[in-house]
Amino acid sequence: MLSTKRRSAGLLAATLSLALFAGACGDDGDTTATTPAATGSTASSSTGSVASTTTVAKVDVTGTLAASGATFPKAFYEVAIEAFKKAQPKAAITYAGGGSGKGRTDLQNQVVDFAGSDGLVKEADKALYKGGAFLYFPTVVAPITVSYNLDGVDKLNLSADTIAKIFQRQIKTWDDAAIVAENPDAKAKLAGPITVARRSDSSGTTENFTIFLNKAAGPAPGTGVWTLKSGSTVEWAADTQAGNGNAGVAQIVKDTKGAIGYVDYSDAKAVGLKYASVKNKAGKFVAPTLDGASAAAAGATIKDDLSYDPLWADGDAAYPIAAPTWILVYVNQTDKVKGETTKSFLRYILTDGQKVTTSVDYAPLPKVLVDKAIAQLELIKIPA
Repeated sequence: MLSTKRRSAGLLAATLSLALFAGACGDDGDTTATTPAATGSTASSSTGSVASTTTVAKVDVTGTLAASGATFPKAFYEVAIEAFKKAQPKAAITYAGGGSGKGRTDLQNQVVDFAGSDGLVKEADKALYKGGAFLYFPTVVAPITVSYNLDGVDKLNLSADTIAKIFQRQIKTWDDAAIVAENPDAKAKLAGPITVARRSDSSGTTENFTIFLNKAAGPAPGTGVWTLKSGSTVEWAADTQAGNGNAGVAQIVKDTKGAIGYVDYSDAKAVGLKYASVKNKAGKFVAPTLDGASAAAAGATIKDDLSYDPLWADGDAAYPIAAPTWILVYVNQTDKVKGETTKSFLRYILTDGQKVTTSVDYAPLPKVLVDKAIAQLELIKIPA
């Protein structure tokens, strides 16, 4: 759970940013661009470069929106919603979390107005979305930490192979030769059984963590150590401990001596967890930082639907478990007021919202991705 101190700091930063907010909340804008394709059963394809975007005067919005989904970006969304409501007091937005899988299912069944997801919708599932074609709007990028609870060990190095063996329960004690080899200076303090903490819910954090392991330690060109594949749910060993949401996993690690778990950077930092430096593709042990996440995102290829993959990225400075996240929105809005409010909130996320990301321990998006996402707002169709 986020600390009151950190939440207050984030809200203060968000409030201060509102001085720059004039025009950013407007749902209309003069945009000249070739926009990315909508995603879904009726999506069309287009590519091209994005021109500059000019917003017009602020337009007041009054809709009430409900959303659910990924817990990974929840702290940022909470701050962004509070800041947005100060500029648009007649609007109301709630974000319930619940995990990426829940968000995607809720949007599919039109239970929510938008969904948060750290993972992409499977091609076979797109036709199930009752509202038709939808769009991915990237929002922030941040590290997934490998957090641990081990007395006297303040610095820990772990490679993908060693992480894979720990989470597959092939390594069950801290004094295992593989861990000692990567941490010779801590050898005397590496002792005791390892408790693995992982997600109980359908999770984009799980998906991104296991995608990293599959790339780095899975089938070729990986090392072949990781055999559980990747997904929002995984067949974990029976002796692992399950927590709901990132906060649930963080709490298990905090409360259990010898525990290790994968936790988003914001939640790990909020509860004071220690986290490992992870060996990246360039062979460097890199600590989870916002700069490391930004370095990974900067080199990622952006697809037409604005999906991108910063995991296991090239570069000495890239943190190897840097995760993306998106807001999913239907192209064809059925309610004018809600549609205008959704579009206005997304515009805030992509403009002044990017200025407050670091106050709650997320990295802003690369400018090229922001520009493409702002241009994509023009694909949202609002009834007259």
